[in-house]
Parts: sequence; C-alpha cells; structure tokens
Amino acid sequence: MFKLIPRILIYKLFYWFGFPRIMPMNYTFSLLYTCNSRCQTCNIWKKKSEDLTVSEYKLIFMKIGKNPYWATLSGGEPFIRKDIVEICHELYRYCKPAIINIPSNGLLTDKIVSDVVKIAAICSKSQLIINLSIDGIGEQHNKIRGVKGNYIKVISTFNKLKALNIKNLTIGIHTVVSKLNVKSFPAISNELINMEPDSYITEIAEQRVELDTMESDITPDIISYCSSIDYLIHRLKNGKFKGMKKITQAFRIEYYNLVKKILRDKTQVIPCYAGVASAQISPDGEVWSCCIKAGSMGNLRDHDYNFKRIFNSAKMKKERRSIKNYECHCPLANASYTNMLMHFPTLSRVFYRSFIKWWC
Repeated sequence: MFKLIPRILIYKLFYWFGFPRIMPMNYTFSLLYTCNSRCQTCNIWKKKSEDLTVSEYKLIFMKIGKNPYWATLSGGEPFIRKDIVEICHELYRYCKPAIINIPSNGLLTDKIVSDVVKIAAICSKSQLIINLSIDGIGEQHNKIRGVKGNYIKVISTFNKLKALNIKNLTIGIHTVVSKLNVKSFPAISNELINMEPDSYITEIAEQRVELDTMESDITPDIISYCSSIDYLIHRLKNGKFKGMKKITQAFRIEYYNLVKKILRDKTQVIPCYAGVASAQISPDGEVWSCCIKAGSMGNLRDHDYNFKRIFNSAKMKKERRSIKNYECHCPLANASYTNMLMHFPTLSRVFYRSFIKWWC
C-alpha cells in the first residue's frame, strides 16, 4: 500500500487542478447483467446488454495497461460467464493488478470452485478476493435473495473455497444492509463473523441506476442503520487482528462511520474521486464515473476500445467538475475506499488504529 503514496499525491493534483493526468487505480468491469438471483434489493437481472467478448476485453486491457491497482469483476453474477477465466487471464496478462475482486452469490458452487482454482493459478502475483453475498441466516437469506435453497448453496461454496487453502486467495463474506434485514443485522453479522471468513464487509442498500433500484424503498433509516452498524464497529474495534487484516479492519471502521455521516448530512463528507481515481465499465462497453449515476461518458466500441480517450474527454471533465462541486453524494463502498485513500485525515486515523494504538 505504501507504494501508492506517490500516486495518491498525483491524484490529488489531478482532482484539484486537472493536471497532471493520470489513469484510475480502481476499475470495476461489470461483465454482465444476467443473474440467477432475484434479490429484493437489486433488479439488475431485468436489464439486457450485448456483453463485451474476451477479444474485446483484451483490447481494452492492452490500452489500459498496468494502471489498475484494484480490479473488480462484477455482475450480475460473474461466474455465469463461461469465459470468466479467460477474461481474468487477459486482465492479468496486460494489467497485472495487485488485487482482483470478484463478488458472487455463490449459487454455482462447482463452477465457482473450479474457476477460482484456475484464476488463482493464472493470476499468481495478484491477491484474488472472492466475496460471497449473504444477507441473512437460513430462510431470511433465501427470501431476500429470491432463490430457494440459496443459503445452503452459498455456505457450501464458502466451505469448499476455504478448504482450497490457496496462498493468494482471500474468501470474504459480504452483506447488503437494507430495510429487509437491518433490525436483525447484529445477529446476522455475529453468526457470519463466527464462520471465520478472511474478511467480512457490509454495504448499505442504495438507489442505483446500474441496479435499476431508483424507485425502490430499500435504504434503511439512519437510526436503524447506525444502531446496527455500531455493533459491528464494536466487534471490529475489539477484534484481535494482525498484519494486513488490522489495516483492513481499520479502513472498514472508517467506512462505516463515513456512511453514517453521509446519511446524516446528505452530502459528500470527504471529496469523491470517482472519475479521477476510480471508474467503471458496463457490460456493453459504456464508461461510467461510478455505478450510482451510471451516466455514459462514451462507449469503448465507438472509441477503438481506448479507455484513455474517453477518460480524458470533455464529457468526463464535465462529470469530474460536477462531482468536485458536491453535486452528488453516496456511500458507494467501492468508490469510498478509494476516496479514503486520498483523504489524509482518514489515513492518519487508520495509521493510528493499526500501528500507534497497537504499540501503546
């Protein structure tokens, strides 16, 4: 992480002055909208797209080059794609990201395990993170996710992935906190943490253009969310973490406190670097600053698969100006963790919690 400090300084100059130009360090490649879940907090499965092919991703990755530090391959359900291993191969071949993150609902147990073994071997110098989504215990999870037997399947996937014991593989559990589970969240998080995943993360349910949830009443009220998430913060603060896990949990605490402030103040609490240090590409090649607004800055198919050309376009400059002027706000986790890296007060608190407090 310390290698990122010079880039962080350049991103800050780019954010404030528009120069020097630098490509993002955090990329989300949404591989497809197709999903075998029918979640009450997500309608992405209803959307259609002409998905980018492996050969198209190859061109994109070649032109992005070794800029990504963190690459997320999302969906829909990413493992539905029969060619996900090939896509990861091309990503690693041309971009060499330090971290490859793939969220999954865990339903396709055998395919997920088989693909993960291959991806971990191919991307040997990247840390591969598989985050399995679990939003409740037992039948509650099945109901929220809209699939009978989902909980049993995702637990089976979790156990089989953990049993692989691959050095560059991290198995996490991810919970979306919504109106549907916020009151039972302390019990949910307690049971899931006791399963001893390599990491446990949560994200608040939001109205997103990407997920087709702009008209959905899924975001918990601030009082319910704060009381539930404070339980998790308490567990993290009193947990016995070592090494990189200690730093990771310190960032988690900062993120959860950030979400509370955003819900309370309804504005950006720290500057947002979406469109500067992070960006997203839709399944059919649209370039977005983030997935909340999902406003297209241009389609890669119309620009010779040249991400840089769209990223430096007048339309993206206008988008960056809008974000910089605090014309939007959200607690989107993927962008927020990048934003926290760019925020020195946050970094100082993470450093204190990870090192100074530990030594004292």
